[in-house]
Amino acid sequence: MAVSQQALVDALRGISVPGLQGSLLELRMVAELDVDASNVRVVLCAADPAYPHRAELTRLVEERLAPLSGGLPLAVSWKADVASRNIAADDPVPGAKNIILVMSGKGGVGKSTVATNLSLALSRLGNRVGLLDADIYGPSIPTMFGVNGRPTSDGTKIEPLQRFGVKLMSIGFLLDEPHSAVVWRGPMLHSALLQFLKDVAWGELDFLILDLPPGTGDVALTLSQRVRSTGAVIVTTPQEVALQDVYKSVSMAHKVGIPVLGVVENESYFVCDGCSKRHEIFGSGGGAKVAAMARAPLLGQIPIDPAVRVAGDNGIPVVQAAPRSATAEAFVKVAEQLFASINQVAPGSTALHIDRSGGVNRHLPISR
Repeated sequence: MAVSQQALVDALRGISVPGLQGSLLELRMVAELDVDASNVRVVLCAADPAYPHRAELTRLVEERLAPLSGGLPLAVSWKADVASRNIAADDPVPGAKNIILVMSGKGGVGKSTVATNLSLALSRLGNRVGLLDADIYGPSIPTMFGVNGRPTSDGTKIEPLQRFGVKLMSIGFLLDEPHSAVVWRGPMLHSALLQFLKDVAWGELDFLILDLPPGTGDVALTLSQRVRSTGAVIVTTPQEVALQDVYKSVSMAHKVGIPVLGVVENESYFVCDGCSKRHEIFGSGGGAKVAAMARAPLLGQIPIDPAVRVAGDNGIPVVQAAPRSATAEAFVKVAEQLFASINQVAPGSTALHIDRSGGVNRHLPISR
């Protein structure tokens, strides 16, 4: 018996959403409905990634559609619904709904660890995710994902490598010797970064995560001028010596018009074996201080966990290696909070406007 897609749509229209006022279609919670010769596939979405009635709504959809599926297997899955950035005609990555910059003014606070596990957490929430290692001088993504292959090209586009469902690009994939140093001046850095954005076949992505180098130099400036990002996630550790540099990164984001979506406090605390006490080895409150300065939420606090180091060194990040661990769950909560933060920042609502015309001003002319 042929499956009628219209009959499936009509059936979905009649399902009331638990906990919300309205039907499944009225609330625009059906992201995809595909029918082919092998199965019927429904992808549901929710603005709140922690929507508590997912299991109940999944059951209602299965019960309503099963009699109409003509005996084909019925697959119901979920993805989080998230707003999209404004994409200009000359955008280097027009297929990326959101570009998230993971940045910090301080080295050694775990930006690559956060970028890696945040990418995997977003992927686990049902999103199409890419990760660009924008730290040209110190690429870490090849090690953290356990990838040492070389991308291929069709002559026009470079195919990113993939692992654990995440598309990956890094200068580390292109070096003949992994221990070789990249000794480039600013213009070469600028050119390589733009190539990684527009000459890589990223395809359609819900999120492209950029792991930025420390500091407030060429890479962040290039991105602010050439890419309309959704915003930045600022990474810090709790101690005061880290905060002084991280504050500068927040200040730069404000000056060049990059919205700060939130702050992640890495290495926040340690819970030793055999006790449940939190030991705040590097102090406390640092993430909250940065969040207050950034006028942005504290997205999460990631504990000090030896498993994170082991997983990163082994090329299987902790969200993939131990998804039910407390640390992996902390990264997933960061991803969920990031959704909420993005949805609260309407596309195009950035309070600052930057003149990128290359006029006669010596400094970036920022107007409110």
